[in-house]
Formats: sequence, C-alpha cells, structure tokens
Amino acid sequence: MQAPMQTQAPLRIQALPFASTLRFPLPFVVLPRTNRRPVRARCCAAGGGGNGNNPRPPAQKQRRSYPFDEIEPRWQRYWEENCTFRTPDEVDTSKPKCYILDMFPYPSGAGLHVGHPLGYTATDILSRYKRMQGFNVLHPMGWDAFGLPAEQYAIETGTHPKITTKRNIERFRSQLKSLGFSYDWDREISTTEPEYYKWTQWIFLQMLKKGLAYQAEVPVNWCPALGTVLANEEVVNGVSERGGYPVIRKPMRQWMLKITAYADRLLEDLDELDWPESIKEMQQNWISRSEGAELKFNVVSTRGWEQGVELPVYTTRPDTIFGATYLVVAPEHHLLPSLISEAQHESVEEYRELAARKSELERTDLQKEKSGVFSGSYAKNPATGEVIPIWVADYVLGSYGTGAIMAVPAHDSRDHKFALKYNIPIIRVVSPFDESCNLGEPYLGDGVMVNSSNSLSGLNINGLSCKDAASEVINWLERTGYGKKKVNYKLRDWLFARQRYWGEPFPVMYLDDTGEVVPLPENELPLTLPELDDFTPTGTGEPPLAKATSWVKTLDPTSGKPAKREMSTMPQWAGSCWYYLRFMDPKNSTALVDRAKERYWGPVDIYVGGAEHSVLHLLYARFWHKVLYDIGVVSTKEPFQCLINQGLILGEVEYTAWRDQEGRLVSAESISITGNHHQEKIPVDKVTKIGDFYVLKDNPDIRLVARAYKMSKSRGNVINPDDVVSEYGADSLRLYEMFMGPLRDSKTWSTGGIEGVHRFLGRTWRLIVGPPLPDGMYKDGTVATDDEPTFEQLHTLHKCIEKVVEEIEETRFNTGISAMMEFVNSAYK
Repeated sequence: MQAPMQTQAPLRIQALPFASTLRFPLPFVVLPRTNRRPVRARCCAAGGGGNGNNPRPPAQKQRRSYPFDEIEPRWQRYWEENCTFRTPDEVDTSKPKCYILDMFPYPSGAGLHVGHPLGYTATDILSRYKRMQGFNVLHPMGWDAFGLPAEQYAIETGTHPKITTKRNIERFRSQLKSLGFSYDWDREISTTEPEYYKWTQWIFLQMLKKGLAYQAEVPVNWCPALGTVLANEEVVNGVSERGGYPVIRKPMRQWMLKITAYADRLLEDLDELDWPESIKEMQQNWISRSEGAELKFNVVSTRGWEQGVELPVYTTRPDTIFGATYLVVAPEHHLLPSLISEAQHESVEEYRELAARKSELERTDLQKEKSGVFSGSYAKNPATGEVIPIWVADYVLGSYGTGAIMAVPAHDSRDHKFALKYNIPIIRVVSPFDESCNLGEPYLGDGVMVNSSNSLSGLNINGLSCKDAASEVINWLERTGYGKKKVNYKLRDWLFARQRYWGEPFPVMYLDDTGEVVPLPENELPLTLPELDDFTPTGTGEPPLAKATSWVKTLDPTSGKPAKREMSTMPQWAGSCWYYLRFMDPKNSTALVDRAKERYWGPVDIYVGGAEHSVLHLLYARFWHKVLYDIGVVSTKEPFQCLINQGLILGEVEYTAWRDQEGRLVSAESISITGNHHQEKIPVDKVTKIGDFYVLKDNPDIRLVARAYKMSKSRGNVINPDDVVSEYGADSLRLYEMFMGPLRDSKTWSTGGIEGVHRFLGRTWRLIVGPPLPDGMYKDGTVATDDEPTFEQLHTLHKCIEKVVEEIEETRFNTGISAMMEFVNSAYK
C-alpha cells in the first residue's frame, strides 16, 4: 500500500516518529531525508488575512514560518503525477474496505468559503488514516451541477448553463486541490454529463415499469417570474427563496414518484443506521405514519336530502365521530366546485385566490390565526344523523389524506379556535379518567367516551376508552359501508418535474394521436438536452424546452408514429440520488454499476455533510436505493451506513453599538427601554472585554453586543479559503478548522486562531529540520539521529499516538490536535 506521503527517498524520523501521526491532518509537513535543496523561511505579516469589510491593521513586526509555499505545491505535484490517491479499478477484495464520501457539492459561482473544507478535511483525515491501516479506501469527489442558479444566470447574462457550470467546476476543483485533499480525481463525475445522466434516465424508466412513476394533476408552487415549479422548501413567505419573486398555488399535470409506497420501509430501516438520533427523528417526522380511519360523509341539502355526492375524510381519531360538528375541505379540493352554493360562490373564490398565494408551511403554521369560509353545502354525520356544515379553510391541505377532515372542536386545538371564531357548536365526547379538565379549552388527552350513542345508527361507544372506542367505530364503519381502517402518511409522493431547461430530460414521449405515454427504448439513452440560446420562461407555463421545436417533435421509434417529447426536466435532486454508486464504477458504459464492485464497496461506510440535507436528499436517496435493491441492482437495503453532520463555521464575531436619536452612544442593556435606536458596527481594535461583557475601549460604560453570523455575501463576512491558503498555507487552514472545536458543533471563525496553529506548524517544522540559518535558509537534512530514545521519550510518544488514534476513531479531531501540541512541547524539552 502506498502511504499518502510516500517519497522516493526514505523518511528518517526515528527520533520523532510522531511526525507520521501528523500526516493525517497535515499532509505536507514532513520532507524526505535527502535530495532536498535548502529553502528560505517565509516571513509573513503577523496581522494578515481579514476581509474587505473588516480589515485588520498590519502587524508591527514580522514572523518566521515554515516554508509552506514551497512544500505544499511540491507535494501536490507529486500526488498528481504519481496518482497517489487513485483507487485501482480492480482491488484486492480480500482486504477490508472503507468507502468515505462527502455530500455532493453544488459548484456555485462563488466558489468555496471556509465552511466547505470543514467536512472535507474530516473525511480526508479518515481516508488517510484508513489507508495507513491497510484498508482499500474509496474517497472520490464530483459535482451535483444541474439546478436553477445556473439557469437563472443564463437568463440574466445569456451565458449557456453548460459554460457557467464548467467554469464553476474548474474553480471548485482547483480550490480543493490547493487544500491537499486526497481525493481520487480519476473517478470525478458530474450529474450534467450525458454519460452520467444516461443512468439517471434509466432509473426513471425502471420506476415507470414498476408503476412508481406516474402523472397527476396536483397543486404546485408556481413562480411565474422563474417560470418553474418550486418545492415547498424553496418558498419563503409566499415568495421564491431565490430572487424573492411571488409564488402562487395552481394545479398542473406533473410527473410524480410514488415514494409513499416505500414509507414503511423508510421508517423501519432507520433503526439499522448509525446516524444521529436527531436526523432519524426528522425523517420519522417527515414521513409521519399515522393509523386511523377513512369515513364517507354524504353531502345533503339544507333539508337533509342526499345529493348523491360522498365526501371522504381521513381522521386519526375515529373515536370522536360523535363530536364532529363540521367538515373542512382544502381550498384546492377537487370536489369543492360542486359544493359551492350560488350565494357563497364569490366569497369562496376570493378565499381560494388568497390561499393560492400561501405556501404549505404558512398554511399549517399552528400559531397563525385560522381563517375560512362557508361553502354553502352540508353533509350528514353518519354516526349522529345530524346535518353539519362544510367549510373551506387553508389549514387543511389537499395533498394530505383526502384533503378533507371532520372537525371535532372539543378535542382539537385548531378546530376549537376555528369553531369559536365562526360560532360553530362544540360537543365534548371524551371525559378524562379523573373527570378534571378545563371546559373552556379543548381536551386532547385519553379518557372515557361520553355523549357517543345513537340508536338509529346502531353505534354506542359510551364508557369505552378512546382506544377501544376507535376500534369499535372502525368495525362499525366497515360493517355499515361508511368507511374503513386506514394508514396514512404525512409524506407525500415526490413531485418530480421542473419547468426549466437545465436538468435531465425525461426519456418519454406522447403520441400525437392518443396522448399515450411511450418510454424511450433503453438502447437510445441518453436523451440529451438540445442546444438553446433563449432560456427565459415562456410565460405560458410551458417549459423553455418548448422553444426547441425540432427536438420536441419526434417519432416513436417503435411504431413510427409522430410524438412530442416531455418538455419538463427532472429536479436537481435526481442526479444526487445515486451518485455514490457511480463512484464505484464511473466508466462503465453497459451498466449503472458492476455488481461485483457494488457488493464489495457498498454501502458507503462514512457519509459527511451538512444537517440541512437531513430530510430531502437523504430521504430521496434512500428511496431510490430501495427501488434499485428491489430490482437487483444493489445488494444492500441502505446506501449510507454512518452519517456525520459537520457544524457550521460562522463569520468572525461582529460588535454592535447603539446610538439614540441625538447620536449619543447607549449601552446594550438599556436598549429595550429607551426607545428608537440605530445600530453601529464597531471595529475589533476598539473593543475590549471586561468580565463577561464586551465594551468600548475608550468608554467602558458602553456595553456592546457580540455576535457571529452565518457567512453570506450580503453580510460581507465570507472568508475565502484562497486568501487563507495564500497567507498561511493549506495545512494551517485544515489544522485550524479541525482545532476550532468538535466537528459536529457550530464554530466561529477567528483569524487570530489560525495564526496560533500556524505558529504551531512552524514549531513542528523547526523541531524536524532545526532552526533557520542567519540568512533565513534551512540546512539540508533533519535533526533526526539514530540514538536509542529514553523510556520517558517513548512513553511520551506512545501516549500521544494512543490519544491521537482514539480521537481520530471518534472524530474528536480537536482533542487529538491538542495531544500533538502537548507532544511538541515535551519534545522541545
């Protein structure tokens, strides 16, 4: 096995074998014993770095440092020329494997910021560590490069997304290589390459065969300005997250993937994964399995005459059926047009229009005031025989359950508020076991059924517990034909289409004469994107691909009939659902992945990325993996065995003072009681800390607020890693990010901190090669000797090795680095 820092000349560091431990976070620091020319110590300004919005004053004296600007480029060239980190196509499968993967980055035009290398450095340490232990290690990198940002940039500038994406990828790749990560670049892939998305299209066709891909008329978040459908998480306060454009809800025919068919397996198999419990809980809540009943309420006239229309509702509390005093349908419910009376038509249509401007998150916010409008229609409660009104309210979603609920205001908080607001009867049907409850509030707990009997319907559940009553009601529903037991999920089928250009084309067409969906033969994949010059929205709801008329109009290769291609494209999530498989076998032109390679390398052993991907990306990838498992493509039930979420790196601490209307400084603790104030940012050199508080140096009575913010261009607090590497070197950046604190915690960037670890590297360097000569040069060779170490030296060394090994295994890199620092201090003694 080739070590990450193997050289042609042997390393002679017998007196300091600790240096080999340093290689995990610090790949550049040790040089070969011979064949090294003298290098000059680099002198750097002690202040250095910073950003344009908060420049630091230059330091008053120079410092000496180890010559990273010569060491690091030399090793990078060596690794590239010798393919040091390349994993062979064929490996010795008798050896243990370790597949370590970073979450696929999107190559944005902004490039990396210092938050990106946090997870990348952690996986690099683990990869180097496992290689040195004799594992076959797979540690690749690629690009999740389809998506809306590149298309928006194309609309704004006229630059083809392909050109923008290629340029961004080149920048990201260059930045990552400058940081010395041990990726196998021979396996690099991009979701935008036809050789890759051929297999994304192939997976879609397999889902189509299994009935997991279908089309449906569904309410979507439509953004006219962007000309595309947005996912719920891409809509904030009724506008698009990108650009802030208005978003409306409207029905559109869309491709859907039946992820709900896998809901139970997605829940059950979480138990087998070594994932943070918080992430598992988020996935469980997103899927949210519930058991209840689906009931049928007959729509009736005001006189109780049945109208021949059944309104199905889903409830998790069938035991409370006697307390249902009204029904609620979602504004987008497909039956609503037939339920609206003439007198209520104008009011209902106005309400529907208002609801269409809200996101689902806004509509289901428990804190917002409930609103609704009477439809003008009624239904009969099958248990009580009572005629109850049908309301329209936006807190009910058309995509959940049946899109309609039976409202029980005595035992549901939302229903209770709604009933009070609109003066709807409230009937209590559950009494606490101890008979103690506030009659003015809804009772949500368990208890005994009361007011729950009707001789005409033949249902009597008085005196039963809630659980027993629910079972009895379900039996009665199935016996009388009014309903059935039902399992429901908050999880909804995946809306799998976007009205945009820059995405994977769907490998289907529609016959002109019948409209039948015809899949493209697999031997004709990939279906590539046509070239376009105009990426702007059509304004009609049609995707930009509608402009490629010669591409849209085609012939069915099987029947020869004229047809039209699908003009929507797949969402950005598609390509990132399975890339971990392609890394195992990236150049295979006949299969998605070779089965023997998948059996050896799968599943991913360690998967590292941000917690912001905890639901959608991970859930979608797990869903696709299970489909591929069912059709025999993969041998494991889950794609990612161990998941690690790295924390955020926040910008440098910002200090804020306040001034009153006369311009006088006001101490922070007085702000809440002194009226209107405006903020003022205070430079760090004017701030000092007294006790637990930060204050002005010139006026310690003025207390400041110190806060670190998430890095963003709008705040001007983004730290570019290129600048850090240029001044301090890649080892300093990597070491500092690991030393800042626990990997999983959020941390605050401090340039003063990186200066400290940079000095540590200089000390380590001088420990190996000796002090610089008077002219700043270093003599050839190292200070290593062939003398036998003392017991105390060995004890100190092995104590450090033991600690570092333990901390790497537990990903506690900061404490492992502390052990290294302690060792260097001991070694100097």
